[in-house]
Amino acid sequence: MTAKSLLTVRGLAITAAGRAITTGTNLEIARGETIAIVGESGSGKSLTAKAIARLLPPGVSATGQVSYDGIDLLALPEREMQQIRGRRLSLMLQDPFTMLNPLMKSGLHIAEMLRDRPEFRDRAALNGEVARRLTEVGITDPDVAERMPFQLSGGMSQRIALAAALARDPELLIADEPSTALDVTTQAEIIKLLKRVQQSRGMGLVLITHNLRLAFSTCDRIYVLYAGSLLEVGSARAVEADPFHPYTLGLLLSEPPADKRVPKLIAIRGKVPRADEVAGRCAFADRCDWTKDACRAAAPALAELAPGRLTACIRRREIAAEMQALRGSALAAASPSAAPDSATRPIVRAASLVKDFAGRAGRVVQALKGVSIEVRPGESVGLVGESGSGKTTLGRILVGLETPTSGRIDIGGFDASDFSAMTSAERAATRRIIQMVFQDPYSTLNPRHSVRRSLTEAIGTIGRFPRSEIDARIAELLREVGLPEYYAERRPSSLSGGERQRVAIARALSVKPKILVCDEPVSALDVSVQAQILNLFKRLKLELGLSYLFITHDLAVVRQIAERIYVLYLGEVVEHGSAEDVISRPQHPYTKRLIDSIPR
Repeated sequence: MTAKSLLTVRGLAITAAGRAITTGTNLEIARGETIAIVGESGSGKSLTAKAIARLLPPGVSATGQVSYDGIDLLALPEREMQQIRGRRLSLMLQDPFTMLNPLMKSGLHIAEMLRDRPEFRDRAALNGEVARRLTEVGITDPDVAERMPFQLSGGMSQRIALAAALARDPELLIADEPSTALDVTTQAEIIKLLKRVQQSRGMGLVLITHNLRLAFSTCDRIYVLYAGSLLEVGSARAVEADPFHPYTLGLLLSEPPADKRVPKLIAIRGKVPRADEVAGRCAFADRCDWTKDACRAAAPALAELAPGRLTACIRRREIAAEMQALRGSALAAASPSAAPDSATRPIVRAASLVKDFAGRAGRVVQALKGVSIEVRPGESVGLVGESGSGKTTLGRILVGLETPTSGRIDIGGFDASDFSAMTSAERAATRRIIQMVFQDPYSTLNPRHSVRRSLTEAIGTIGRFPRSEIDARIAELLREVGLPEYYAERRPSSLSGGERQRVAIARALSVKPKILVCDEPVSALDVSVQAQILNLFKRLKLELGLSYLFITHDLAVVRQIAERIYVLYLGEVVEHGSAEDVISRPQHPYTKRLIDSIPR
């Protein structure tokens, strides 16, 4: 422990039901410093944060030492810990809606944190302080304090959660994935806000994230956690320039570059194992391209190979040149995509679409204001914009889940402007042409149904087939999306996030469509799984001749998929062109703002 450390963690081991979750984490943070804990889901990041704050769920326990300003937090009675938690150390959870009581007005979440301070016992003083705290996180509208959580956007909810976490002026804030579900501009605003508050207060900040661009652009030092073990530690600049561990390199190469399109993302194969499954050996050995017998002979220690640079790879010096060569080849730009023949009839054409929704107090909310787009056979088209821009509404209209107020839609020669006005035969034929892949596969898969049953029902929408043909088609679909045939017997709860999304894609492919509308299909996935799914989309396009309308707020992602891009802002297309032109040479101020918001 150094004299300047605010928090020092030594040998933090977390267990549940006798099973190891982390195996002995060491980290420290100084006052005013920002560190990131990065890694895939299942690595133990969030539970490490909860263990530090003594907020582990029932049945999960921690051992080791967590020293906060010289006080061993794990040894404190709960009553004394309550005097530190919230006041000196605060935890901000991933989903703001889990932090906010749905039955309490937004301002009350902040007021509850201030009531025990004598200077705020007067209601006027308390309300004034709540308003001041809201202003600190960028909320200047006093009416927000009176709104219920369900009336807030994701970004506004995150600001309220942050204001509540900061209400007692903690010296250390642990922020667990504070920007995961936010669009790129809101994410940039929240992170900028966090840094501004941190610098004005001299507060320590622990950022837990799987977004490496965010970690490297925001933090002073990086801790790489995998299957409960630390694999690399170093300054953000040094780790980004030259990762010492193959896992860190894999995470970096999985991240889609914003400045170019690459032929293929280097995705890490497989998934994160449980800590007890890899005890006594290198935790990453089964997924590493440089594994030798020595890697499995014993658990490698986290050793210092350069000043401030620690790694748990025993082969670092042998493979350093190969790792650098792989990084250089992986980041080589792809050849420009051939533009589709402009004379080819579009498979989807939407003209002057308007969509109105009924708002509060009889007001009309116009989600789309005369939007026109088209997608040609074999083409990938990106639709980008912030939350509330109308992207998802447009996607739902194209697949018949919403009906436009006005405008015309042509899908494969059918007038699909109003699915309810079509004959049943026309509707069925149209749905064989266009299908949708949603953002959250778990919410679109029946948790009680096996993969086989979900795919069988989808295949049944296009006709009746013998059992043998259905089984053969299911096996073919699973192969197409890169899943073993025995996954047909599994249920969604036994699948990882990436596997669920593959099943959702297989279901969309079951009717052999010509175009998929993909609504944020990778936004909720780890960077390594995101790379696997993006590579899958590219492969399916080549093998099946698919077209895509790819809806996303992430321009780095859309650059890897789309040949053309439409930029949607407040229900209007404000820019349209080739992906290269729109991202490299944006013309509209809004597009420039989206690009400037990408963490560098």
